[in-house]
Amino acid sequence: MFKHELLRHYIPPFGGMTGSQSQNRRVVYLDGYAGEGRYENGEPGSAEIALQVAAHHRSRNLDLSCFFVEQAPKSFQRLESVVNSYQAQGVSAKAHRGEVDDVLDDVVRQAQGLPLFLFLDPCGLCLPMERLVEVLAQRRPKGWPATELLMNFSMMAVWRLGGHVKSPKGNEKSLERFDAVCGGRWWREYFSDPTVDKDHATEAVAAEYARRLAKQTGMFVQSVPVTKAPHRKPVYHLVFATRSPYGLWVFGDALARARDAWWKTLELQDGEDNPDTLFSSVEVLRPNPAELEKAAVPVMAANLDAVLQQARRPVKLVDYTLELFGTYYGQVTDPAARKAVKHLHKEGRTPTTGVGEKKIRELVVHPAAPA
Repeated sequence: MFKHELLRHYIPPFGGMTGSQSQNRRVVYLDGYAGEGRYENGEPGSAEIALQVAAHHRSRNLDLSCFFVEQAPKSFQRLESVVNSYQAQGVSAKAHRGEVDDVLDDVVRQAQGLPLFLFLDPCGLCLPMERLVEVLAQRRPKGWPATELLMNFSMMAVWRLGGHVKSPKGNEKSLERFDAVCGGRWWREYFSDPTVDKDHATEAVAAEYARRLAKQTGMFVQSVPVTKAPHRKPVYHLVFATRSPYGLWVFGDALARARDAWWKTLELQDGEDNPDTLFSSVEVLRPNPAELEKAAVPVMAANLDAVLQQARRPVKLVDYTLELFGTYYGQVTDPAARKAVKHLHKEGRTPTTGVGEKKIRELVVHPAAPA
C-alpha cells in the first residue's frame, strides 16, 4: 500500500516534469521486480500503476516507455497479459522474463539522452553496490538527462544475515553476497560489536548504506523506513536517489501523502478486525495531518530563517528542501512550506509574503533588511 501510493504520487510528476524537456517528450521507466502486474482481486500492482500513468501521459503527448522484469514463470505470465493489454492501447511497454541484470544494460542504452527512473523492489537482496554505481555514477553521471532510483533495502534480510556474522554455522556465501550489495565487508563490523544490539546494528547498516550510495554516486539519497504497523521496527527502507532538488522536493511531498493514505488503510483494517471497539488502536495512534502541520510550520520557519541568515541573499525554496523541512521532510506536504514563509513574514523576518508563485517550491524568499 505504502509503496504503491508513493508511486502513484511520484511517477506522474517525474514523467511530466522531465518528459516536457526531453527529446521526443520521452521518459524511460524500469520496474526490475515487477511481479504479476495486477493482483488477483483486481487491484493494480506496481507495474499496472506505472502503465496507468503511461496511458495518462500518452493522452498529453508524453511517452513513458516502460520495461518490466519478472523471473517467476506464473507471475510473468500474468504480468505479460497486463502489459499486452496496455500495449493494445498504444502504451510503449515490454515485459521480460528473467533477472533485472539481464536487461539493465539494454534499458540504459535505450535511455541514452532520455530521463530514466529505476524502481527496484526485490523480495530479498538488491543489485550489488558496484552495479548501481556503474549505472548511476559512470554511465549516467550528470544532472541531465534526469536519473532517479527508488529501491527496496530489506531490513529483514540485514537482520537475518547479521545473525550469521558471529555464528560458527553462518553461511559465508550469503554473507559474501550481501558484501557485494553493500560494496564491501564494512557492514559486518556492526554485528561484530558486542555493545550494539541487533536491531540498532540493522538500522546503522541501512543508514551507512544510504550514506555510501550518496557519496559514490554524488546524488541526494533519502532512506525511508517502512513498517507493517505503527511503532514496529521497519521491514525495509525505501532508498530514493536523485540529482535534482525538484526530485527531492516532490518526493518528500509524495512521501507525506503516501504515509497519510497508509495510515487510513491501517485504520480501516483495524476497524474491520475489531468492530466492537469504540476507538481502534490505529485511530488513537494515527497522527492528525492538521496537527502535524501546525507543529511543523514554526519549526520550518525557523529553519528558513537560519538559511536566510547564512546565505544573506534571496533563496529559492526548492534549492533548500532538506534544510527547510528538516525532520518534517516526508511528514508534511508542501503547503506547509508556504505557511512557514507566511509565519516568518508575520514575525518580520522576511519581506516575502508567501503569496505569489503557483508552485510554492519556486518561491524566492528574501532576507529581512538590515536594522
